[in-house]
Amino acid sequence: MLELSRFTFGVGDRFARQAKAQLRACQAMLDLGVEVVPVWNKSHREHTTIGSQPDSVRAAADAAVRALGWTRPYHVDADHIRLATVEGFIDSADFYTLDVADSIGQPAAEADVRAFVARRQDLVGRLAIPGIDEPLVISQADLERVAAKYLLAAQEAGRIYRRIVELKKSDRFITEVSMDETDAPQTPPELLIILAALAGERIPLQTIAPKFTGRFNKGVDYVGDVAQFEREFNADLAVIRYAIDAFGLPAALKLSVHSGSDKFSIYRPIREGIARFGAGLHIKTAGTNWLEEVIGLAESGGAGLAMAKEIYAGALHKRDALCAPYATVIDVDPARLPSESEVSGWTSEQFTAALRHDPANPAFNSSLRQLIHVGYKIAAQMGQRYLDMLKACESTVAKNVTENLVERHLKPLFIGAKGSGQAGAGSKERAAARG
Repeated sequence: MLELSRFTFGVGDRFARQAKAQLRACQAMLDLGVEVVPVWNKSHREHTTIGSQPDSVRAAADAAVRALGWTRPYHVDADHIRLATVEGFIDSADFYTLDVADSIGQPAAEADVRAFVARRQDLVGRLAIPGIDEPLVISQADLERVAAKYLLAAQEAGRIYRRIVELKKSDRFITEVSMDETDAPQTPPELLIILAALAGERIPLQTIAPKFTGRFNKGVDYVGDVAQFEREFNADLAVIRYAIDAFGLPAALKLSVHSGSDKFSIYRPIREGIARFGAGLHIKTAGTNWLEEVIGLAESGGAGLAMAKEIYAGALHKRDALCAPYATVIDVDPARLPSESEVSGWTSEQFTAALRHDPANPAFNSSLRQLIHVGYKIAAQMGQRYLDMLKACESTVAKNVTENLVERHLKPLFIGAKGSGQAGAGSKERAAARG
C-alpha cells in the first residue's frame, strides 16, 4: 500500500484554482518545522454540481507542485466514493474515502453476523486499553448490537476497496473509511468493534472518520460540549493505537475529522491529544477555501465586490433549494440573513467582516457564511465569468486562502504538537530563497 504521512490536511478546492495558494500554506508550515501533507479532495457530488471532472483536481495539484518546487508527498482524494461512482476516479486519485453511509444500520446476512460475533469473542468482557482510565466493558449483547449496525457497512467498504484494487491493478493507494454519517456518535467500544470488522475485510485502513459528539456544521465553529469531545477524541486515539496491534491494522492508521475546517474551539484538544499519544491526524476541510475566494473577491473591491454581492443575492433567492441537501450540517437562521438591498450597499470591509470566520468580530454573521458556503452552485452557474474574476483578483484571493489555512487552521492544530517531526534540513534556506 501507499503509506500516508503523519499529519495530513484535506485542501478541498471547489473550482481547482487555489492549489498554489493552498500549497504555500504547507510550505509555510514546513518552514516552521512541521510537515503537513496536502490532500486535494473533491467529491462526486461537487464535480457534478460544478461540471468538472476528477482529473482536473490531479492536474491542478500537479501544476502547483511543479510551480512551487514541492518535494514532499501530496495526494488526491476521491472523496466520499461509492461503488457506483468509483470508476471515474481511478486514474486521478491515490487516496479514496469510502462512503458506506447507506449501509450503516442495515443488517448483514444473519450467518455473517453470527460468524463475526463468534470470531470476535476476544472483545467480550473487560478490556484494559492503555490511555483510557477505566477498562472498556463489552457484553455479548453489545457485540451483537454493534455487529448488526455496522457489519454490512464494513463489508461494503471491503467491496469498494477490492474494486479499486481490481481497477487500478495495484494496492498502491490510501484508504479511508467514513463512518461519520450516522445518527449517533460511536462510543470507544463501538469504534473498536468497527475496526475489528474492517480488519476482517482485509482493508489496509489508514484513516477512519468516526462520528464525534456535537455538530460539525459546514464552515463554522464546533457546536457542542468541548470537554466531552476531548474525552471522546482521546479515547478514540487510545482505541486506534490498541487496534493496530490487536487486529494487524497498518501502523499509519489515524483519526480523520470530517468537516474539520473552522472548528477552532476543538483545535486545542486535538493538538494536545495527538501530542499525548504521538498520533497522526487527518483533517478534511469543508468549503473553507471557497469562502476565502469570495472574501478575496469582496476585498478586491470594484467588480470583485460586485460579484461577491451577486453570489450572495443568488444564494438568498435559492436558499431553500441550496440548504436542503445540507440540512443536517448547517444551521442558517433566515432572520439573521441581511436583505439583498442591504448587502448591495455594503463596502468591502462590511462584506468581508460579515463573511470572514472571526467569531470575535461583532459583524461576523454565521448564517450568512453558511448560506454562501452552500451557495457555490451560484458561482458554478456563472461559469467562465466567475473563473475570469478569480484570475483578475488572484493576488488578493490567494493571500486570503493561504493566510486562512496557516493562521486559523494549521498553526493552531500542529504547532506545539510534541514530537510532530522536523521539517528537515534546508527549511530556513527555502524560506530565505522565497523571500
